[in-house]
Amino acid sequence: MFFRKIMFKKIRAEPILFFFLLAFSVNVFAQKNYFPTAENWETRSPEQAKFDAVKLKEAIDFAVQNESKAPRNLELAHYQTFGREPFGEAVGAFKERGAMTGIIIRNGYIVAEWGDVNRVDMTFSITKSFLSTVVGLAFDRKLIRSLQDRAVDYDTPVLVYNPFEKNDIAESFGKPRFLELFETAHNRQITWEQLLRQTSDWEGTLWGKPDWADRPDRDPKNWLNRQRNAGGTVYEYNDVRVNVLALAALNIWRKPVPQVLKENVMDEIGASASWRWFGYENSFVVIDGQIIQSVSGGGHWGGGMFISARDLGRFGLLTARGGKWRDRQILSEAFIKQAKTPTAPQPTYGFMNWFLNTDKKLYANAPPTAFAHLGNGTNIIYVDPESDLVIVLRWIENDKINEFIGKINASLK
Repeated sequence: MFFRKIMFKKIRAEPILFFFLLAFSVNVFAQKNYFPTAENWETRSPEQAKFDAVKLKEAIDFAVQNESKAPRNLELAHYQTFGREPFGEAVGAFKERGAMTGIIIRNGYIVAEWGDVNRVDMTFSITKSFLSTVVGLAFDRKLIRSLQDRAVDYDTPVLVYNPFEKNDIAESFGKPRFLELFETAHNRQITWEQLLRQTSDWEGTLWGKPDWADRPDRDPKNWLNRQRNAGGTVYEYNDVRVNVLALAALNIWRKPVPQVLKENVMDEIGASASWRWFGYENSFVVIDGQIIQSVSGGGHWGGGMFISARDLGRFGLLTARGGKWRDRQILSEAFIKQAKTPTAPQPTYGFMNWFLNTDKKLYANAPPTAFAHLGNGTNIIYVDPESDLVIVLRWIENDKINEFIGKINASLK
């Protein structure tokens, strides 16, 4: 009672200060970002999240009705598309996919889910966003001093693990024992940033895939005699070069890249234990006496990240919050800023695989500050920072994404 009287007198004496502090505290708590725990992810109704429930359902129904027409058998889908390229044979695992699936997250809370959000499926080139994250971690820890440094200055000879190779036969005498990624005069000039932006124009063959064989020139005469471009001047989406970055990152960390991601990112954001990141049947190397698989940056020839929609949603929320999770900066603001900076020859691309909506050229119905992590399928993590909105879509027709975004925006109150 005594305490209550004192507090009352103090309030009476300083009413303006009291109400200012009260308003300030309410405002702070209202703006506090919510982060799900590993055990629980809270939900909000469409009304609580400021959606028109009817229009939101219309948007979700539209997505479901526009499921990808490609076969659910992803190995078959491969051989109907990329598998028809030179050296297009699969060297990694495929998995039959599930039905069209999605999650809508606003202010960190789940507002809507459909499909099997816990099903582990291939995610194709969204894998590249996880790869650039691992490179970002190396940059933040000064394992890479500057992204403008030449990759060759961090390179080391790579001993490929081949249990069937014999070294004590005459046919092996004098042959190179090591794989050197940056030994040519052209490749020696390539920087980490150029690898991240897909502007390196790296030349060579890795894991049995020549650089020219990925999305090859329409004129076969140019396959072996293509023009070499100075690093940073020409953008070309090329999974061979992405796999070069994956192997270079493995050399930096000296331990499996998925392990680096798990310990430093996925465990921190409360991701499940169900995701897996694979390489190829022939992408094993020996580092410090251990046999380690160099992972792929996508599912172009199989492999890559196999993950659930829920875990993709957590990763999307991490990137939406600028690399921060609760009170920890998992990925530095400096790296995130560079990842979201447009690439000069391709302004809708940042670091792999951050697709930017520069001048609204990617998605006309989205704000220019929106960005997306994209992979074949189509798999997409769409992020709209202005509306604090993260959306995961799996197995939707690519040309329907912009229309879907328009319907989502129309449902926002």
